[in-house]
Amino acid sequence: MSETKNALLAWKRLGESIASQSIINAQETPTEQENRKAKARKDFAFFVRYYFPHYCKNEETGEYIKPAKFHTKAAKEILNNKNIRAVYQWPRGHAKSVYMDVIVPMWLICQEKRLLNVMILVGKSEDNAATLLGDLQAELQYNARYIHDFGTKYNAGDWQDGQFVTQDDMAFFALGRGQSPRGLRHKQYRPDYIVIDDIDDDQMCRNDQRVNECAKTIKSELFGCFGAGGGRFIMVGNLIAKNSVLQKLMDTKGVSVSKVNIMDSKGVPAWPEYWKPERIAEMQQFMGYREFQKEYMNNPVTEGAVFKADWIKWKQCENWRKYDQIVAYCDPSFKGTEKSDFKAVKVWGKIKSELHCLKAFCRQCTIGELVRWFYDLHESIPQGTPIDYFIEANMLQDMILDEFTAEGERRGYQLPIRGDKRKKPDKFQRVEAVSALWERGFVWYDSRQKEDFDMQAAMDQTLAFERGMRGHDDAPDADEGAIYILQRTARSHIFEPQIGKRLPPSASY
Repeated sequence: MSETKNALLAWKRLGESIASQSIINAQETPTEQENRKAKARKDFAFFVRYYFPHYCKNEETGEYIKPAKFHTKAAKEILNNKNIRAVYQWPRGHAKSVYMDVIVPMWLICQEKRLLNVMILVGKSEDNAATLLGDLQAELQYNARYIHDFGTKYNAGDWQDGQFVTQDDMAFFALGRGQSPRGLRHKQYRPDYIVIDDIDDDQMCRNDQRVNECAKTIKSELFGCFGAGGGRFIMVGNLIAKNSVLQKLMDTKGVSVSKVNIMDSKGVPAWPEYWKPERIAEMQQFMGYREFQKEYMNNPVTEGAVFKADWIKWKQCENWRKYDQIVAYCDPSFKGTEKSDFKAVKVWGKIKSELHCLKAFCRQCTIGELVRWFYDLHESIPQGTPIDYFIEANMLQDMILDEFTAEGERRGYQLPIRGDKRKKPDKFQRVEAVSALWERGFVWYDSRQKEDFDMQAAMDQTLAFERGMRGHDDAPDADEGAIYILQRTARSHIFEPQIGKRLPPSASY
């Protein structure tokens, strides 16, 4: 079966699903219907729940999923500002296309005075845009509740051809990225709702010229489709790269930006009715730090900005007793007991001129979990192993010190942990300075830890490290702390003066 036939069958199944889930109440009175219509025009959450139950159902439990606060806020902004220029920077899985390509346009259409006449939907490609437009056509053609309250809409045309019109002279067009929109209109109407949906991709974002040309076309040819009456100009997407069309639009004067991450700094989901913390944690663990930040936290990190991937070398490291010194350095990023906050411990050993990363702890966890891991590490090391435990001195206080003390009392001894009391310069400068050791080949990682989740998370943070990064940098900070102590100790042993008798001037050396 051809791809076109498959797409058409999928669209027909969508229409059948919409029709079956939008059953009307044939027994209601005209007054009840008018009251509902009036409420729907004002109450966006009610509008979504009544007319789009097929988009608001938990697939596992069947429970209703109400719109997030940011969905409702955006819809009201768009409704109340006929000349809005806005970027909705929302992560994957947060219904960007459903709301901006389907539900919000239909809310504008059903107002007492219709607020949409000609809509242009721009996607990565013409086929992609047409598929997105097909969802809107399916609603206008098969949504029984919407048709019952606001009249039959669909008239002619087909989403597969990239355009259709309604009985009351609305027109809808689909365009691919780069297609010229010049001359698009329907009868006397010029476009008044333009939505650009997720047009960035990794390949294009690696090409400055393509990004600049696309942004220029959007701000000139596409925006120029509006007539004297203006219109609503919307872009949706998640920030997958700093060099992206989305970023270019956000940097444009007069554009408002709504930024939503999958969760806030405390680990609370932005859409708790749909996303649960356990599911977010599972995804983050599977995807790794960099990909999760890009897809769900609007934080594209550039691998190799300071540390290059080909500088990372692996080998089976020595028995720990053979090292000149081993340092376990902790960066707890102390903020109470918030699980969303990363905490890192890196264990480094020095043997001759080489530095070996032997073990890592890099997790979003409580202080208690960090402290237990520290004690478990201590108990797993054979006696006689030269290891020193350090933590940033300003962190070794109050709650975290109490946790170490309490754990020590449970185990019958206190961990000999010391504070790093040096006055630290700028973090980026410190970490960038030690990166030369990686570049010159003095740094190795224990190959037995290559598949370890903590080591992988720490490696992601290391490769993502750059100036002004918005993500987590606890692991490279712990690396710098441990290496500083190892290097300082080595320097102090370069010259060891001997105390004895002064030799006479004539003595030979």
